[in-house]
Amino acid sequence: MKATNDSPIHGAWKLLTYVVEVQATAESFAPMGNNPSGYVIFTPEGRLSFTLSAAGRRSPRSVDDSAALLSSMIAYTGSYRLEGDRWITQVDVAWNPAWVGTEQTRFFVIEGDQLLVRTPWRVMPNWPEKGLTRSIVTFQRCT
Repeated sequence: MKATNDSPIHGAWKLLTYVVEVQATAESFAPMGNNPSGYVIFTPEGRLSFTLSAAGRRSPRSVDDSAALLSSMIAYTGSYRLEGDRWITQVDVAWNPAWVGTEQTRFFVIEGDQLLVRTPWRVMPNWPEKGLTRSIVTFQRCT
């Protein structure tokens, strides 16, 4: 099902929490710190923009600093469709070029003014050494 003008997911959602669970150990960690920032925006026309960045990011002072900033953010955009409790994004721009041209699936539930999101188990480019992980993210509807 393509996005429609009356879907409750439409609009802007502000990040509240972001944790990652490691499948092999059941460990949870906050890869972007305790106060990350971010938004996900869904348009009625079927476009999505997702940006999340770590707490405490600073302007780089060197090439190494600039490179390290890549692992303290996640950003992508593309067209999306809704299928039951999932949104699937056809990524056309991303912070990591490996995601361009892929489909990214997210499971979601809307409870009141909160959007609760889980990713499928996958190896995330920002921390591949952890193996299979899934993200658990909570957003608040912007007013």
